Formats: sequence, structure tokens, C-alpha cells
Amino acid sequence: MYEENIVAVSTPMLPSGVSVIRISGDSPLDIAAKMFSSKTNVYDFEPYKLYVGTINAESFKDFGMCVYFKGPRSYTGEDMIEFHCHGGIAIVKGILDACLKCGARLAERGEFTKRAFLNGKLSLSSCEGLISMINSESLAEVKSGYYLYKERLFGKIKTCQDALTFTLASIDANIDYPEEGIEETKLDQIMADLTKVRGDLQSLADTFSLGEKTKTGVKVAICGKPNAGKSSILNAILNCEKAIVTSIEGTTRDIVEGSREINGVKFDFMDTAGIRESDDVVEKIGIERSIKAIECADVVLFVLDGDSGFTDADREIYQKIQNTNLITVINKCDLNPVHDIKGDLVISAKTGQGVDALINLIYTKSGLDNLNLDGDYLVEKRHLTAIQGAVSDLEKAISALYVMPLDIITVDIRSALVNLGLISGETADENVINEIFSKFCVGK
Repeated sequence: MYEENIVAVSTPMLPSGVSVIRISGDSPLDIAAKMFSSKTNVYDFEPYKLYVGTINAESFKDFGMCVYFKGPRSYTGEDMIEFHCHGGIAIVKGILDACLKCGARLAERGEFTKRAFLNGKLSLSSCEGLISMINSESLAEVKSGYYLYKERLFGKIKTCQDALTFTLASIDANIDYPEEGIEETKLDQIMADLTKVRGDLQSLADTFSLGEKTKTGVKVAICGKPNAGKSSILNAILNCEKAIVTSIEGTTRDIVEGSREINGVKFDFMDTAGIRESDDVVEKIGIERSIKAIECADVVLFVLDGDSGFTDADREIYQKIQNTNLITVINKCDLNPVHDIKGDLVISAKTGQGVDALINLIYTKSGLDNLNLDGDYLVEKRHLTAIQGAVSDLEKAISALYVMPLDIITVDIRSALVNLGLISGETADENVINEIFSKFCVGK
């Protein structure tokens, strides 16, 4: 599907050694012919080969390179041109403006990838994997995005779609020729096929609880009474001075956040304000935010001051958080406390003693012990919803197979196919498609 020429900068608008300006559409060669000069005429360019020459931006010229991608063997499926120029901001803006004057229009967010989808180069799930890779902040997110981008999920969904389509064809043949009837063995085969597809889809859905964490990360709230050492623990885990640490109670009045990667997965830590009764308006707001952070956390670190023992203040906090996924950490072991306190781990945020063990325990407590970064996991809530819908449809078909007319069964099977098509994009509506591509940057 060839359209008007679009142009955008595909690299960050920051001073750099090289920047890339991308043009795609029905006639990008015409724009290149006006702007690029080299020993080889632009119209004679061999596709997928870089040519060295001069880029003319009217008010100035830059020495750079140009490459021609011939559709449909291009990213978008259309003819494409890329200018590789020096990465000065004024240079990039000047060349981009010249492209616009030569007839291209500025691309919208994600429009290059959207054209790739509309031209059949990528499935919708593959596009989602690409934006996940671009926005990734951890090894796990890169790998889960690559799983989508390389169509591994789409391949599994396509296998299920093909099986359901074959089953529908068998049923439709019987409906078209009812005088021949349908043998019991054929019904048994239909049951077996539907049951297998349902099982395969359910197995995919079951991977979501782990997969979601590879994409969104794990939230860890650090809570406790004032001056228990929460900020010191945050700094020790992150190995940097993220939070202010003093001996004055109530130093942390708002949530201080920081992230680090543990075994390839991003963990977001939230150092919360010390929970206690307070008349200070600002501190009260901080405490309220702390409670909300604890409620949404995947793991909660309950920090006890080993020097002061388990106090009434600690007991009140524990009653509020006891039903969370809790790790009780006894801090300040460097002070040689004599108090008998029960906890999961004894550490010293000041000296670093026990911090590595705490990090390992946080990873285990997050439920990721069985995570294989090279495994295939469902990571998008949208995909989970679609698969769950298809599973529900197939369960209806299976339960009705021997007791209802076959044309009733086909309604549920077709509904399952519609749900699976939401993942590939075959049945996704325009609002869903636009929402996905709105997450992209301009130039991709």
C-alpha cells in the first residue's frame, strides 16, 4: 500500500556523531535526487547499499551517506530512503526542513511501523514487541519484547487459528451436506482438536503472571517507623545516595524512588515516609502516600530498628501490612543490639552486611525463581484478555458439542477466532491500533 512520502528523524535530537533521517512513501527517490549528489545518480542506486556524497539542505551542505530500500523489501513495505548525516541539531533540522520543502510531510508517532503493519510486514503483536524493546529498561524487557517482535507469539496464535479454521471447515461441510450426517468418530476428533487448542491457549495465559513482571518490573515498598534506616537500606540496595539520611526522625516526607536490575529484571524501590501519628500537614500527606504505595507493591520490606527493639509503633505498622507479601528486615546489626526480634533477615545498611542476601530474598519473594529469561511469556494485558476470551468461547463450544446443533457450535468457534485476531491485528478496530502506535516516537 503506497502512500504519500513521510519523513522524520529516527535518532534522538541530541548532538551526536551521526543522525538518521528516514523517508518512506511512493517516491522518496525523487526527494533524494533533489537533495543528494554523489558519483552515482540516485535513480541508479543499488538497493540496500550505502552511497557517500553531499546532502544539500539549501542553506548549507553536509557530507554524509544515503541508502535506498526498495519496497516491498523494506521496513515499511514501501520505497524508503535514509540520509545519514552529522548529528548536529542545526544540521538535522536543516535537512529535515529541506525534505519537507521537497514534498514530504512530517510523520506521525509510529507511522513508519504502522505502515509496516498495514502493508503486512509485521503483525500487531510484533509492533507491540518493538515498542517494548525501544522503551525497555532491563534485560528481561528486551527479551520479552524480542519474543513479540520476532512473531513467536503470533506463530503460536496462528497455529491455533489454523486448527480452529480446519475444524470449522469440517463442521461447515457437514452443515452443507446434512444428508450424510456426521460420524461419532468425527465428533470425537472435533472435541480433541478444540480441547487441544483450548489447552494450548490456557498454557499461554498461565505465563502472564511471570511475563507481566518482565515488562512492568517489580514494585518494592520499604516501610517502617521513622529512623529505622529505610533510606539507608534504599541507598545500600541502589548503591548510590538516592535518599537523604540523617538521625532526625521524619526526614523522608515523600516517596523516594529508585530502580535497579536484579537477575535481568527491573525492580522499582519506594522508600516511604515513616508511618506514625503526626500533626505535621506535610508529613501526614507523605504517610498517606506511603500507605498507598504499600497497597500497590509486589513486595513490602518492613524495616525494624534492631537497636531499639520491637516497639508499639512497630506493632501498629505490622497490623496494617501483615497481609502483604512481607519481608521483615532487622537493621543496624552493626550496633550489636541485644533485643530478641523475629525477622527474615538481619542486616546493616551502614556497613553493607546482609544487603546482598536481602537483594536475593527480594527476588525470591517476588515469585521470579522459576523465571527463564529465554522462555516465552505473555506480557501484554491486551493479549491476555483476548486469549481468555478465546478460551471461554472454546469452553462453550466443547460443553455443547454433543448436545447442540453444529451451527450453534460454529458461533463460539468463530468468536474464538475473532478474539485471537485481536492479537495479530486481523480483527482489531482502529481505536486499538491507534492506541498502540501512539506509544511510539516520531521516526519509528
